[in-house]
Amino acid sequence: MEHFDDSTLTELAAIVCGDEPGMKRRSGWELAGFLKRAGWENVPEHDGRPRMLWVEETLRERQDDEAADIERVILRLADRREYLQQPHDYDAVITRLQDILALEGQRIDYHKNRPFLADHDSDEVRRPQRVELKVAITDLVDDPDLASAVQLRLDEARICQEHGAYTSAVIMLGSLLEGVLVHAADTRPAAVPLIRPARDTRLQELIQHAHTNGWIDQDAKMASDLLRTYRNLVHPLAEKRARHSADFDTADLCWSTVNAVLNDLAASTP
Repeated sequence: MEHFDDSTLTELAAIVCGDEPGMKRRSGWELAGFLKRAGWENVPEHDGRPRMLWVEETLRERQDDEAADIERVILRLADRREYLQQPHDYDAVITRLQDILALEGQRIDYHKNRPFLADHDSDEVRRPQRVELKVAITDLVDDPDLASAVQLRLDEARICQEHGAYTSAVIMLGSLLEGVLVHAADTRPAAVPLIRPARDTRLQELIQHAHTNGWIDQDAKMASDLLRTYRNLVHPLAEKRARHSADFDTADLCWSTVNAVLNDLAASTP
């Protein structure tokens, strides 16, 4: 159980209240329900005081009694199930959480799509991705099971990236890109159809199909072709022939590619 700094508790209270742009806002009557979903017992009802003050003092009281309750709040804030009705709010929350937790030597990781706290290496500099993802997977994939599988690959790719498993990250990214493009080919009307079922179509052809039908832009297509090449490094002999192993920059390019394609697909949704 971690004991968090007072300033961290203040930041957590601000995220719980969600008054900042892009974050899920919770009214006074919703605060107790959130704490219950986080796993707290004997949750007090909001007493009418300013929400921020009430949450901050409640967190401090619980930290003195049981530090694990603060972790439960953090993990609930990082849990995508908390944002089923507002999936766009998740990205702003998780970005803010990671920044706050880094100062505590902690970060959010995921296992089977569920968040947990892990140690954060303060000496490791996290460089921003060139292209940020602006949409949720559920904006692109309306099949809940497939959306969950794609999201899991996205989470696993992020974990691989953060731990230096760059080849694994690229493979995960190529896999989720192929899955999303197959779904798009199966569900969208196409002016130029595929010549075979989407599930039997190679990634290169799926990328071209998406571009031909105006679902992704030229830059996303060109970058996707590069990702496809790197994805083939899953075969050790291909890596040997290429005389190149994936590194941070390789994975970073592939992240930006996937983000660009997903953004384009969302923008071109019929």
